[in-house]
Amino acid sequence: MTIVKLSETARKQGLATAVRVLETEARALQELASFLNDGFLEAIEMISTAEGRVIVTGMGKSGHIGRKIAATLASTGTPAFFVHPAETSHGDMGMIVRGDIVLALSNSGESKELNDLIEYTRRFAIPLIGITSRPDSTLATRADIALLLPPCAEACPNGLAPTTSTTLTLAMGDALAVTLLEKKGFTEKDFKVFHPGGKLGQQLMKVSEIMHTGDKVPLAPESITVPEAIAIITDKGFGCIGLTDENGKLAGIITDGDIRRKISGDILGKTAKDIMTLRPKTVSPDTLVAEAMAVMNDLKNSFRRITCLLVVDGEGKPAGLLHIHDCLRAGFA
Repeated sequence: MTIVKLSETARKQGLATAVRVLETEARALQELASFLNDGFLEAIEMISTAEGRVIVTGMGKSGHIGRKIAATLASTGTPAFFVHPAETSHGDMGMIVRGDIVLALSNSGESKELNDLIEYTRRFAIPLIGITSRPDSTLATRADIALLLPPCAEACPNGLAPTTSTTLTLAMGDALAVTLLEKKGFTEKDFKVFHPGGKLGQQLMKVSEIMHTGDKVPLAPESITVPEAIAIITDKGFGCIGLTDENGKLAGIITDGDIRRKISGDILGKTAKDIMTLRPKTVSPDTLVAEAMAVMNDLKNSFRRITCLLVVDGEGKPAGLLHIHDCLRAGFA
């Protein structure tokens, strides 16, 4: 790869242009924030009470933005998909039915490819929300709700390439999606349903999804003898045992390392309570696996490596066990 060395003048000019673009669009976003009105809230109410899907449409650069908006809505609990406006005039209009809502994007509001779709929504009483910068445009005047963008200059020096306008449209779409998300009470658990794979799904994975439960968990009352504890550690194969008090709450833990360190003396004549470690590191079933990994990887505990964590419920009672190998199998390194 050849690295081109720029002159100091070219370098300054390039950075100045980039900064100008970002500052132009940042100012426009600030303007958009103050430009919102009750029409936005009406759009939220319309979408949240709809029986069908949100059909997003737009031509050219607005179409590219529309695809992203549709994807964001769908992934945050609002069923949505993108329909190309030019294709609707050749059969794809059948994808849109009563109960749906059309979200049409056009900065000018005059994209001719939208005309047939606009007429279709009017004929069959399908709600139409338009996002445009011109209040007097065909889209704005024919829509049930017009979400207007502030009149801001494009970042392109010729004022032609859609830059600021597409940024504003995308931001409006994000505002709709997140407001709908919060209105519906969409949670991390719901989010994971739509993102089961990839990094997002992994980041939202909880301990309860991969922990060992039931008879697989090495547990016993703290009153058992050390030989009995050793037998359970050996049988279960996790290298540890959790000890519970008379109320069933976790009282302590014994690891095979604890036994090796205390092997001298009359250890075999003692009870588990005599040698157990009090207040062991634990996590709850709702803890993210990534957070549990952080507990096991805590550098302060590096002199006694933690490979297992007991999982306790809200009452402090054992609910399961998480082993480092479970995390690795789930894709956490």
